[in-house]
This record gives sequence, C-alpha cells and structure tokens, in this order.
Amino acid sequence: MSAPNPTAYRPSAGKRAGAWLANRFAIIAAVLVLFYLFLPVLYVFIFSFNNYRKSNIAWNPNGSPTLKHWMDPCGAPGVCESLVTSLQIGVIATLAAVVLGTLLAFALVRHQFRGRTASNVLVFVPMATPEIVLGASLLTIFVQGFSNVGLRLGFWTIVFAHIMFCISFVVVTVKARLQSLDPRLDEAAMDLYATPSNTFWKVTFPLVLPGIIGAAMLSFSLSFDDFIITSFVSGNETTFPKFVYVSYLRGIPAQANVIGFSMFAIALLLVIGGSIISGRRKA
Repeated sequence: MSAPNPTAYRPSAGKRAGAWLANRFAIIAAVLVLFYLFLPVLYVFIFSFNNYRKSNIAWNPNGSPTLKHWMDPCGAPGVCESLVTSLQIGVIATLAAVVLGTLLAFALVRHQFRGRTASNVLVFVPMATPEIVLGASLLTIFVQGFSNVGLRLGFWTIVFAHIMFCISFVVVTVKARLQSLDPRLDEAAMDLYATPSNTFWKVTFPLVLPGIIGAAMLSFSLSFDDFIITSFVSGNETTFPKFVYVSYLRGIPAQANVIGFSMFAIALLLVIGGSIISGRRKA
C-alpha cells in the first residue's frame, strides 16, 4: 500500500487566509477600534507642533515642526486663564459631588426609608436628560429663581450646574462598589467588638475608597470637559472648552493642543498607575 500524500489534505490558500482571519478577527477589530478612538488624540498631538501663522486648522506645508508651543503653552491670549478656571471649577464641583453622592449612595444601599425606590429612579434623571435641555432649564432657574438673591451667571453658576450632574455619576459608581461588598465583613468586625465608627473607618471605607476615587476622577473629567451646559450658565466666564470653541472661529491656537494632549497624558498615567497599584495589591 502506498503512503498517503500529505499535500492531498492541504487546504487552499483562500481557506488558510480565512482561517487566519477568523482566529485573529477579535484582535484586528480591537486594533481598528482603538485606532479610531485615538485618531483625534493623535491629531491634537501632531498639530501641537504645527508652525503656522494664522490658523492651526491646516498643517503648514512650508514650515518645519516646532517646539515653541510646548516651550510656551500660555503664549496664546486667554488659554491659561481659561484652563485655570476649568481646573478650579472641576476641583470644587468634584469635591462637593463626591461628598454628597457618596452619602446618598450609602443611604440608598445601607438604609431603608420611605421613597428609597423613587430616589433610585430619580438619580438617573440628570444622566438621561439631554444636556441642551438640562442647560436651558438651569439657565431659567438661575435667571428667574436666583437673580433676586444676587446670583449672577458666572463662576458659581457653572459650579452649581456641574455639581448637579456629577452627583448622579458619583452615586452610580459608589453604589455599585457598595453592592459588591460582602456585608459579613462588617458583621465580623462587630463580632470582634469594633464600634460602628471603627467598623466604618477600618473596614467599610477602605473597601469603598477605590470606588470613591474612580467616581472623583469621572466627575472631574465630566466637569472639565463639559461645554453644552456650561455655555448656557457661564455668562461672561470662559472655561477651557468654551475657549476652544470660540477660538475655532479664528483658528485654534497650538497651545490649546498642547494643554489638551497634556491633560490626556496625565489622565492616562493616572489610570495606568491605578491599575499597577491595584494589581500589586491583589498579588
């Protein structure tokens, strides 16, 4: 009997290519999606080196890349002032939203009270409401309801608006963390004669802290990035997103690209650092 010919069972080139593509489809799709997501970031980074004269929208073919915008990120009039305003608003709104949202999350998860179900539903209302509707409603409230007490559109109206929509995200994030905790841990601490306050600060709070930090980072990002609601309630105050929008009419300065990419890099480093620390703790 003759030996079987191994080439007789070899699949065709088309089938081999199809099998190769099927085995790596998820990886290829993930790479394409990541490229699509980071393409605007790449654009911001490249155009921060654009040696332009009037407008930074198109690349200057006659000029070589330059570092002068990175050496002087405050060179464009008003860019650093708007950045400081956004940072101040973001920090204040984040601190207030984290405190109020964390307290509300503990109340919804750990306590029974009348209206608890309705409160769980109402928490999602600011998240589900279109921002343009929310901004117009807040503008009406600030102008009609608070003008008599001396509140004018500006810095503090932006802060109040940002606190309002950030609280919902804090509640959802911290609530999810609380619901994942094992209640027997608190019971074990009390069985070991720990007081309720010691149980909270020694057991519950350290376990919830990663969720609180994540909620704070999310709140700050939402506050710093918001434009639609801010444009309704800001008055003459200029935040960084508002500065970029207004600058588009005359050409976005490269310093805005520098600051924008720097904020992205800082956020990315924080996420990577948090992942490394979390991985070491689990190990």
